[in-house]
Amino acid sequence: MKSNQITIVDIANELKMSKSTVSRALTGHPNVKTETRAKVMELAEKLDYQRNMLSISLITNKTKTIGIVLPEFITSFFPQVVVGAQEEAARQGYSVLVSQCNESYDTEVANSKVMLANRVDGVMVSLTKETLNYDHWKAFIRKKIPVVFFNRVCEEMMVPKVVVNDYDAAFKAVEHLIQIGKRRIAHLAGPSQLVISRKRMNGYRDALKKYDIPIDEELILEYDLNLSKVKMYVKHLMDLDSPPDALFAVNDPTAIEAIQIIKKLGKRIPEDIAIVGFSDNYGSSFIEPSLTTIAQPVREIGRTAMELLLGLMDKDISEWKPLIKTLDAELIIRNSTVAADKGV
Repeated sequence: MKSNQITIVDIANELKMSKSTVSRALTGHPNVKTETRAKVMELAEKLDYQRNMLSISLITNKTKTIGIVLPEFITSFFPQVVVGAQEEAARQGYSVLVSQCNESYDTEVANSKVMLANRVDGVMVSLTKETLNYDHWKAFIRKKIPVVFFNRVCEEMMVPKVVVNDYDAAFKAVEHLIQIGKRRIAHLAGPSQLVISRKRMNGYRDALKKYDIPIDEELILEYDLNLSKVKMYVKHLMDLDSPPDALFAVNDPTAIEAIQIIKKLGKRIPEDIAIVGFSDNYGSSFIEPSLTTIAQPVREIGRTAMELLLGLMDKDISEWKPLIKTLDAELIIRNSTVAADKGV
């Protein structure tokens, strides 16, 4: 018998059980005995039974599917978050539906509608760099569908969030540059509408203040994360009458692009200018010189966000709490700040 012909009736007949008992066992109903459920699941697997998820969702009002909406899928950060989230979802019997927005607000709105159309039970979200309006996510809450933000979060929505201590990590990155003797430290910052950009900026500023280094606004450049513009910004900094002797970049792709440009300008890294990134993206340890950066617990971010989300599934909306989980990040020192012959 072909797998697509197997039905609940077939399983019920072979086990000499009622159709309703088999159905309850397959959907995890609490009133089914453990040994009965085990027999049903064993035979279902043996016969390669495929559950009709549409029918089950109509009965239970659950699809056992979680939506994950990402701003981009180019860097290694977000795919690794998905891996962690998917591992936790699978452990609890859920599948995931992933979409990325190519840093477009309009695409984010469209993807949120796709998630609603697919009747996801909840959604994990990291915002695009363009997102300033959150009505499309507030619609989920109105429909009693839980939302958890991670990495790029919405501060005005009282929902769970998973973040890294961006301020503390940025402070450590800049403090490291100061401790190796750098004093004119530039910051190529992300768009200020992103909370992570503001926190990393604050960490940068406060590290300079701690060591009584004047903040030179000429060395601070905000940009929209379009890597094609990094060359223009780096050349501007290096053409200053007093160019920087260090650069703290908002993320690793920016830092890696800066390394390539600075090398073409004939400057030595880290002797002429030291560089620190943020995220420890794939490739950061392979570029020459290898990039000093902030390593984030990427898979843990995904797992934690998924745990928070699944924890809301069986609770009434009145019981939802806007928990904020803050994870620590680690400074990884490599050759872009400490020359190879000096050790790392």
